[in-house]
Amino acid sequence: MAAPAIRFNRLGQVFTTRSGQTEALRNVSFEVARHEFLAILGPSGCGKSTLLRLIAGLLKPSSGEVEVFGLPVTEPRDDIGIVFQKPTLLPWATVEDNVLFPARHKRGRIAPEEREEARRLLAMVGLEGFEKRLPDELSGGMQQRVGIARALLMDPDILLMDEPFSALDALTREVMGFDLLRIFAERPKTVVFITHSVSEAALLADRVLVMTGRPGSVLTDIPVPVGRPRGPETAKDQAIHELSSHLRDLLLQRQAA
Repeated sequence: MAAPAIRFNRLGQVFTTRSGQTEALRNVSFEVARHEFLAILGPSGCGKSTLLRLIAGLLKPSSGEVEVFGLPVTEPRDDIGIVFQKPTLLPWATVEDNVLFPARHKRGRIAPEEREEARRLLAMVGLEGFEKRLPDELSGGMQQRVGIARALLMDPDILLMDEPFSALDALTREVMGFDLLRIFAERPKTVVFITHSVSEAALLADRVLVMTGRPGSVLTDIPVPVGRPRGPETAKDQAIHELSSHLRDLLLQRQAA
């Protein structure tokens, strides 16, 4: 049996600050298969973003293990791309050069084929014709599209997305979700997607992991009972509505407890 793309084994994370210690995660164990889309839901402060930082190699676990493709994570990896809540684009660089930043940062130069790939990615995320614009000439949704294209430039097998649509208005957020479904179908990736939206999690993911409050641990792990491909009509599926309702009830029950 092939090793999972991502594996957490009894992981714990404690942060030490001037005011003392904070236990962010406790005894977290789960796996993500290659090219699976996992959404993670949970209350604020339960360690969702910490999970992504551990996968990315930006943090070392206090206890337990996190593995990527069967190997312990000890440092950042080239096969992992990250999309943050805000795209943090370079304001003086063009859209195309912002997408190319990972390659320039790694090798100090840009190959012609990488520039062609950047243009293909911008076309894929709906920004063809905006290559030479500056970030402040774009809307928030368009800037986030640049961030997604940048994360895909090195063709990572794993894509980590930390509430990437949270700052967008409701309509733009919905459109971006459908665009992500299309991109996921065209370029399959192992995706770990943090969100506070139960409907977004149900629509996009293959599985939804629900976390407890801090210290975060896995409350439940629920498969999404709808196949792929998915599109706008999927949002009307009764199974999606029922799953969204169940997830909402779980979160509300935990808040009331």
